[in-house]
Amino acid sequence: MKRVLLIILVAAMLVLAGCADGTGTDNGEQTVEGEIDGDLEIHHIDVGQADATLLIEPSGETMLIDSGDWPQAGSDVIEYLEDQDVDRIDHLVATHAHADHIGGHDEVIEHYETERNGIGTAYDSGVATTSQTYERYLDAIEDHDVELLVVEDGDHIEFGDANVDVLNPPEGDSGSDIHDNSVALSIEFGEFSYLTTGDAESGAEQRMVDEHGEQLEADAYQAGHHGSTTSSTTPFMDQVTPDVAIISSAYDSQYGHPNDEVLEDFADRDIETYWTAVHGDVVLTTDGNDVELETEHEFSTDAADLLEEKPADDDDTQASITHPIDVPTAPLVG
Repeated sequence: MKRVLLIILVAAMLVLAGCADGTGTDNGEQTVEGEIDGDLEIHHIDVGQADATLLIEPSGETMLIDSGDWPQAGSDVIEYLEDQDVDRIDHLVATHAHADHIGGHDEVIEHYETERNGIGTAYDSGVATTSQTYERYLDAIEDHDVELLVVEDGDHIEFGDANVDVLNPPEGDSGSDIHDNSVALSIEFGEFSYLTTGDAESGAEQRMVDEHGEQLEADAYQAGHHGSTTSSTTPFMDQVTPDVAIISSAYDSQYGHPNDEVLEDFADRDIETYWTAVHGDVVLTTDGNDVELETEHEFSTDAADLLEEKPADDDDTQASITHPIDVPTAPLVG
């Protein structure tokens, strides 16, 4: 990992400058003696056409992966975290710099640094944008002196009894494509495994297949890119082979998410599928062996039924839109 030492705003460009550092991380395998005592909770928060996932490890250590979209300014995520009595965010992950994933980061940092017990470490792909949302996020990091690490394939995050490996972005110079550099995490807890890939698309998925192969296998998978056809490609799903998939997107998504082809494929694979738009908040709990899922609203988990429930696309071109637009002139929050 790389610790970011300085955040510089130069004209319309944001530059993250760092030096190699391994603080709080380990490139080797985690060794845990004895049996796991307690449950890992993975909360997929219903944030509409966005992503926000809270993990709570048995000791109470927490990880928040993404924070919803910018119009909500983190309010829905903060409310959810407060309802769960989360006093501190030990690990704050930005899978990538688009506003539907980091929209609440600045307010989450502000809230936890001033009203609660702070933020431990923030993690970023290192690929910047010039949006106001991203600028506010970096300003909050700097204002509250939060440690910011840039992660890449091969890095490891210490998270209690869970084993967290970074599978993407690629190691070294990986270019400037935001989606190809989305942070992908493989999380193992006892015999249970979970995979989340942000908005990683087909090229990144193929690289992970080539580089990691069977390591991609997961019991539960958070569907890439809100269930878009740009992700969850056939070679990738052939390696992941999940029993459960969770899709986070709006009910009447302007982008057609989740795309019909993805739901059809999940149905063909007999994957138990949850969609935040109809199931609401989806909480997965595991003791490392058994897995339980609890939803805010009851609905079928058959992907074919979800496809039937999905509103008809008004525009055949909407599936080609790859991400929400964060308008640079959007008003500053607060």
